[in-house]
Amino acid sequence: MKSEHRELLAQGLWKNNPIFRQVLGICSTLAVTNLVLNTVVMCAALVFTLGLSAATVSLLRRFTPRNIRMMIETLIIAFYVIIVDIVLKAYWPEMSRNLGPYVGLIITNCIVMGRCEACAISNPVGKAFLDGVYNALGYSFILLIIATIREVMGMGTFLGMAVPYFSGPYWDKWIIFVMPPGALFVLAIVTWVFRSIELKAKEKK
Repeated sequence: MKSEHRELLAQGLWKNNPIFRQVLGICSTLAVTNLVLNTVVMCAALVFTLGLSAATVSLLRRFTPRNIRMMIETLIIAFYVIIVDIVLKAYWPEMSRNLGPYVGLIITNCIVMGRCEACAISNPVGKAFLDGVYNALGYSFILLIIATIREVMGMGTFLGMAVPYFSGPYWDKWIIFVMPPGALFVLAIVTWVFRSIELKAKEKK
């Protein structure tokens, strides 16, 4: 069981990472990674939604007709996304406004539906839940790296706090980094770096 657990973790965080391996969920990467705090909230919402959606799909898999399974999966995902959206609007309205429609777009995120189809629909609840959580964490890992680079270099801050040198007169803030083209540029660099690391590791083996 421990070896299976480790393999699920390795697949979600590295070997089958949703962003730099599968190139999925790019919409959120471009939209919400201009500030680290926005990214943290989006990542938490995705971990919650993907983990519980995968577990629910797995729990109901024996009672789900194959011909309508994707519609049922979408309804399950929407249920958890609506919970997140309502909680944010009730307790953190400013963050809800900052994220705008992108919380709702988790419903259509390829990562969520992909893991429900690839794992949850044919595996027990525990494995489906862990697979969902680890894939969401792998996604979050890359998003937080991108958000950190964008906020520090584009605004000179990290979580709203000034970063030495990058917030001083010696650094000319790269405003393009907090714009969508900057997100695409940083995503490309991060993907290139991680894939290069992976290729070097394979060469050593």
